[in-house]
Amino acid sequence: MTSLTRTPARNHAEIVQSVVASSSALGRAGFAASWRRSLIHHKIDPGTPQPSERLSESEMRARREASGLLVQIATPVLDRLARAACDAGCTVLLSDASGLVLDERVRAGDARDFHASDLAPGTNWSEGAQGTNGIGTCLAEGRPVVVWRDQHFRATNTGLTCMGAPVFGATGELAGVIDVSSARGDMTEGYARLVALTVQDAAQRIEADLFRASYDGARILSTGAGESAPQGVMLLALDRDDLVIGATRAARRHLGIEDAQIGRLPANDLLELGLRGGLEEAQRAEMARALARSGGNVSAAARDLGIGRATFYRKAKALGLEV
Repeated sequence: MTSLTRTPARNHAEIVQSVVASSSALGRAGFAASWRRSLIHHKIDPGTPQPSERLSESEMRARREASGLLVQIATPVLDRLARAACDAGCTVLLSDASGLVLDERVRAGDARDFHASDLAPGTNWSEGAQGTNGIGTCLAEGRPVVVWRDQHFRATNTGLTCMGAPVFGATGELAGVIDVSSARGDMTEGYARLVALTVQDAAQRIEADLFRASYDGARILSTGAGESAPQGVMLLALDRDDLVIGATRAARRHLGIEDAQIGRLPANDLLELGLRGGLEEAQRAEMARALARSGGNVSAAARDLGIGRATFYRKAKALGLEV
C-alpha cells in the first residue's frame, strides 16, 4: 500500500479554522457543517492527533454481542465486498451505531499501515472522537458519504479517502456503518464514487437481511421494484392477518408509516392511500412465487405464506392471479 500523504497539520488546521469562521465558506464547503460540529461542539483540535485507544478483546466481545445480529449478518457481505476492495489496497470496516469499529477485512500486507492510522477493530471513529470522517460523519448525518483526503477534520487523517454508508436496523434506527477506506496516493475521485456505490449496495443488503431475520416467519413484501431502491430498502413485514408488523426506514418514510401504527395498520389501508399498484403487485408476485414453489398446490402455497386456503383463493381472485 502506498504510504499516507498527509496535509501538514498546521496548514490543515488553519484551513479548517478559517472555513468554520467564514459564513460564506460554510455555505460552500462540502463538509463545513461537520467541521463546525467537530471544532465547536466536540472541541477537537484539527492539528492534534487523537490519542490511540483500542478496546481489549473481552471488551470487543461484549460490544459485538451488544450489536445483536449485525456482525453475524454482515459477515458474508463484508467477505464479498473485500474480495474486490482489498485487492485495490483498501480496508473494509463495520462499525456499530456509536462509531466503534467491530470488524475488518484487510490484506495482511496493508494491515500495519491502516492499524497505525487507528483504522482497526476496537477503535472509536465517531465524529466526537475523530471529527469529520467516513464512519462518524455518516452516522452524524444518517447518509452515505465520501470523505476525500483533506475533507477529513484531523490533519492526521488527510491521507485517507473514506467511503461510508449507513446500515439501518429493523425498526429504522441506525445500526452501524459499512466503510471502505483507502490510503493510496493514486486513488481518484471517480473511482472513490464508484466504490461508494458498491458500499451503499452492501449496506442495503445487510439492512434487508437484518429486517428479514428480525421478522422471521412473517410475510415480507417489497414496496418498490426490488428490495433496494434509490431511497433505500423498501420492505414491509405482514402477519397472517395482513397487519403491518414491521417496516424498514425507507418504507416508513416513503409510505408515511408512524411507529404507533406498527402492528395495527392493515396493508389494505396503505392500498387505499393511493399505493395500491405497488403493494398489489408485490402481493401478487409473492403469491405467484409461493405457487411456483409448491408446484401449483394451493394448500401448500397458503401454508408457505402463513394464510388459510380460503384466504389464498380470495386474495388470488382479487389480484387477478389464476390458481
